[in-house]
Amino acid sequence: MAKDHASNVFINCPFDEAHRPIRNAIVFAIFDCGFIPRSALEEDNSGNVRFDKIKRLIAMSKFGVHDISRTELDQGSDLPRFNMPLELGVFIGAERFGDAQQKKKNLLILNKAPYRYQVFLSDIAGQDIRAHDEDPSKAITHIRNWLNTASGRKTIPGGKAIHSRYIQFMGDLPDICKELQLDSDEITYNDYCNFASDWIKAQS
Repeated sequence: MAKDHASNVFINCPFDEAHRPIRNAIVFAIFDCGFIPRSALEEDNSGNVRFDKIKRLIAMSKFGVHDISRTELDQGSDLPRFNMPLELGVFIGAERFGDAQQKKKNLLILNKAPYRYQVFLSDIAGQDIRAHDEDPSKAITHIRNWLNTASGRKTIPGGKAIHSRYIQFMGDLPDICKELQLDSDEITYNDYCNFASDWIKAQS
């Protein structure tokens, strides 16, 4: 766990299809900044309890991106989903009450509009919350600026450069899928991570 702790970035964001462009941009930006995105989606083992997996990934990650955009009521139950605020709370709790390594955690909170959180999660007032306006380029810039400051690394490219490469990668993605005889709607989270990571390495 200690080996990759300083490079792991835990991603807490909506998993639905509507949010995929933002999630894809976040994952790409993390890779392009030289870090490793970690998500509950990376493990497909029915024997693992989901919340135990999330707690393990949080413990393994120095950094955490928490996109609390999805607060709409579920159409089936007419109730909101609280997974993202819960995971944010676990991450903050690990930083506050964990051991020396956990106390070094650093997080970025994203929302789709400014000050929206004040209506449904007012206790986090005072945190530096960034709005991406459901725009991948803004999400990428927020990720880049945060990791650049939080890590102290001197090799992270600018947000515009990362977004330009992201656009190039997304343009190449259909050909990557075609070469592997994979339909675009079959791409799993791990597929996307592998494709993005390999593409970035090939550009170096």
